[in-house]
Amino acid sequence: MRRLAILTSLLVLALPAAASAAPLDAAVSRELSRGGGANGAYVLDTSTGRVLASVRADSARIPASVEKLYTTATALLNFGADATLDTRVLGSGTLNANGVWRGDLYLRGSGDPSFGSASFTQYDGGSGATVSDLAAAVADVGIVRVTGRVYGDESLFDLRRGGPSTNWGFDVWIGGPLSALLYNRGLAKENGSALAKQPAQFAAQQLTAALRTAGVRVARPAALGTAPQNAEELAVVSSPAMSRLAALTLVPSDNLFAEQLAKTLGANFGGSGSTTAGTAVMRSTLQRFGISPRIADGSGLSRANATTPRQVVTLLDGMREEPGFRAGLPVAGRGGTLAKRMRGTIAQDRCQAKTGTLSNVSALGGYCTTANGHTVAFAFMFNSVSTYSAKAAEDRLAQLLARQRPAGAVRASR
Repeated sequence: MRRLAILTSLLVLALPAAASAAPLDAAVSRELSRGGGANGAYVLDTSTGRVLASVRADSARIPASVEKLYTTATALLNFGADATLDTRVLGSGTLNANGVWRGDLYLRGSGDPSFGSASFTQYDGGSGATVSDLAAAVADVGIVRVTGRVYGDESLFDLRRGGPSTNWGFDVWIGGPLSALLYNRGLAKENGSALAKQPAQFAAQQLTAALRTAGVRVARPAALGTAPQNAEELAVVSSPAMSRLAALTLVPSDNLFAEQLAKTLGANFGGSGSTTAGTAVMRSTLQRFGISPRIADGSGLSRANATTPRQVVTLLDGMREEPGFRAGLPVAGRGGTLAKRMRGTIAQDRCQAKTGTLSNVSALGGYCTTANGHTVAFAFMFNSVSTYSAKAAEDRLAQLLARQRPAGAVRASR
């Protein structure tokens, strides 16, 4: 009898643990196993607040480009969805009655990754700030001739052209040099066959040429320089809204845009235009959600980044109604890095997510609308894995979520 009583007590103690298992744990575990490697997942029904799956949800993994969720969320929260990054022409000198600017002009960058020629910005996502518009704005001031030169001012950022994964040197996976003043992503040729060795000076050269086309003669060749404090603003062009910059970062998984945003965060909210300052702003901002991922860069190229599935989903849940965030994610089967994934399945159009890929690393984090209209936030993370197998598992898992009909009353919106 005593042995029976002990066994009964043990069974009773075991019941709460079994009952507390999330309803999709078994199905999610099975697909994670098929993907292989060191993996984990977390799925939250944001409509009810109920956890649907939690499998190794607190084990930190390398996120790859899922890191961009942290970068864009921080940018939207600090700048606001409607904010822009402005590229300015400042003048040091005087304008006489004949339209002659006696002095120099300074092209000052704000970290805008979209600034460039009209043809390039249209090709590279559209709606970027153009040098021709800036030159026209200078001409509208009444300037017809400049006695000095145009200086490229990239002083808002440090001069490190890459991120930590290349020891701050140029990174081919970023695709261009990092600078507060970029023209055409720092490419010397629009087809990408050459890089600008001095991106800010190259941008100043392009403005000089655009000014001449707009009827403004410039006497001397462009150079590098920092605008004096008393320089006056003569003209300005604005980037697309921050919500659009977030989408241009997330949909194609643009490493250059992500790293530029990170440095811009540092410059505006962290005391210096560096990756280190920018990632500090990211960590500080994310603490409002109660999460502390390890953040080394803005793009996810660094393997020093580490986060957990639960942390990713906590961010997704906290940002689900933030203007410009969810709308900026790729849609399954439709566009960006998900254009060819889950096409023709129940997940197409129902799931939006950020992909992540490095050698032996794959991740997927985002939202799915279930068959009964609930919104679930999820994160699936694989390290030490065949990315082909992992992505196949991620796609099956997203389809699993899209088929669900979770129980529970929908909670009120924030």
